[in-house]
Amino acid sequence: MSAASNVSEGMSVGVILGFPPAIAEELQRWRASFGDPMAGVVPAHITLVTTTPTQDWAATEAHVREVARRQVPFMVTIAGTGTFRPVSPVVYINVEDGFESCVELHEKLQTGPLRRELPFSYHPHVTIAHDVAPESLDEAETVLESYRATFPVVSMGLYEHDADGIWQLREELDFGTETDDAGGSFAADANTAADADANGATAPH
Repeated sequence: MSAASNVSEGMSVGVILGFPPAIAEELQRWRASFGDPMAGVVPAHITLVTTTPTQDWAATEAHVREVARRQVPFMVTIAGTGTFRPVSPVVYINVEDGFESCVELHEKLQTGPLRRELPFSYHPHVTIAHDVAPESLDEAETVLESYRATFPVVSMGLYEHDADGIWQLREELDFGTETDDAGGSFAADANTAADADANGATAPH
């Protein structure tokens, strides 16, 4: 069954790169340790397209599928920490290897039905603490400054932001191939819109 049959018109979408389960689980444990309440509902990821309104699901789906079909897998290394403070109370892990590939993917995706002017330049990153106490942000930035992980990226997830504030996975799109419908959801992180719109750096967070 097509994912489009379950999608309402006039919704918002996002596109992300997910992580291998072991790395995602480790990062979520770290995020929880800093007191971030979104740790249990927001999987670790790199956003490619932040919350973006669209009136045409079919065109959006076709556009994202085509970008995925033309994309080749690439390696990503995440390492060290950074922050968007004082603009936004966010600490993140840097994207090292694969940074330019993420930027190129973002630029390809944020066209056509997903064209949107962002207030800040897109900056690939992995949020590790958001909107927690200043001392917890300091801890996150210090404790994970030597963190490093490398993994292949072979697909990206197309999500819908529903009326209940939940990000629903509509399709996991393999790079260089035709795509399969998939299902799943997670609650919207305030960093999705607030940090994304304040920093031009995130989507379903």
